[in-house]
Amino acid sequence: MIQKILIANRGEIALRIVRACRELGIKTLAVYSEADVQSLHVQLADEAICIGGPKSADSYLRADRIISAAEIADVDAIHPGYGFLSENAKFAEQCESCNIKFIGPKSKSIKLMGDKAIAKETVRKASVQTVPGSDGPVESEAEAVKIARKVGYPVIIKAVAGGGGRGMRIAHNDVSFAKEYHVARNEAEKAFSDGRVYLEKYIERPRHIEFQILADSHGKVLHLGERDCSVQRRHQKLIEESPSPFMTPDLRKKMGKAAVRAAEAAEYENAGTIEFIVDAKGNFYFIEMNTRIQVEHPVTEEVTGIDLIKQQIHIANGLELEFDQKDITFTKHAIECRINAEDPARNFAPSPGTIGLYYSPGGHGVRVDSHVYSGYVIPPYYDSMIGKLICFGATRKMALERAYRALSEYLVRGIKTTIPLHRAIMADPLFIEGKATTAYMEEFLSRTTPELFS
Repeated sequence: MIQKILIANRGEIALRIVRACRELGIKTLAVYSEADVQSLHVQLADEAICIGGPKSADSYLRADRIISAAEIADVDAIHPGYGFLSENAKFAEQCESCNIKFIGPKSKSIKLMGDKAIAKETVRKASVQTVPGSDGPVESEAEAVKIARKVGYPVIIKAVAGGGGRGMRIAHNDVSFAKEYHVARNEAEKAFSDGRVYLEKYIERPRHIEFQILADSHGKVLHLGERDCSVQRRHQKLIEESPSPFMTPDLRKKMGKAAVRAAEAAEYENAGTIEFIVDAKGNFYFIEMNTRIQVEHPVTEEVTGIDLIKQQIHIANGLELEFDQKDITFTKHAIECRINAEDPARNFAPSPGTIGLYYSPGGHGVRVDSHVYSGYVIPPYYDSMIGKLICFGATRKMALERAYRALSEYLVRGIKTTIPLHRAIMADPLFIEGKATTAYMEEFLSRTTPELFS
């Protein structure tokens, strides 16, 4: 059984893993960059080792240094969190070859689902519908134009190795396609060292709904319901909730079964997420699988009462899931707001710096996952998220009311944050009515004055 875990990450997810391990009686080793020496997870882990300079390329993306730290500290397993090396099949292979348990799926599953074109073909064989488009990477602009005309404009051009909205462009006709095709390829090459792209029919104004998967090494694959992630800016999620206000019991049943089939087709193990887009009529299409724990996992935890990080560790220990699909119940509604160190009034410009006063909201139905505190210096080298506010209650109305109240008492001084933006969204009639699609944020910002967020 796992006795000691290296946490190959930083920030709130690293702290989240430290807490789960402590409850399980498992020792933790934090690895950190020079910029994160004062980070809370470094202070609270049982041991800590510096693995390099402030930039990710010199620390959190250095698999060799992480493996060396694991061997020096004699750990049994590595938890990669999300981002950085969490979906790097080569890193998972290195862990496996060093007899260190990678707390996540097997490297072959990461590789299979990491190539979006192959992933689509894999789930299609499992009778999971995908968005019409190219069968794989397109080899030339001429070939791409033919496919675009066949599926019909608008189309979306996506990087094969993409993520976070990079290498993703929308074209509405032949003229715009030529430009967007080359921009997407260049973005993909710079971001992922892989310039290959593929095409999909662009579904206008869809919902972005994902299903949480848990799969053990004994063949049991379950879903823990959906999360609605439609509130996004430039393909980056801002707000997530569960259950989706759009969902019906029948649609949940159909999508849940499809998500399980997709995970089974990938021979998946551990926690993962199957992502779909859903049109206004309830037609749903697989878009990708995230082979890791998600940023938004707390909303599922609050709705189901299941600790996903602990389940990841139990599965890594070779244990069978102790519950079946029929045992999964959804007893609450939960909403998560990502709190970023950004200035919404200045086109979301990053706002690194020193936090003066920090006051975290509390009270019944409020959870805050954050690694920051008064006096903490937010470094400029990493993702701008400094915390997550999760509010929950018996109904969506109750969760919304608690979220607005909690955002009103959430104090972060010395930097700009997205707290005022989230508070405005919680009071917006369209969001309150549960009608937000992936077009929501663009429309909301267009009818809202920036001064509201200052």
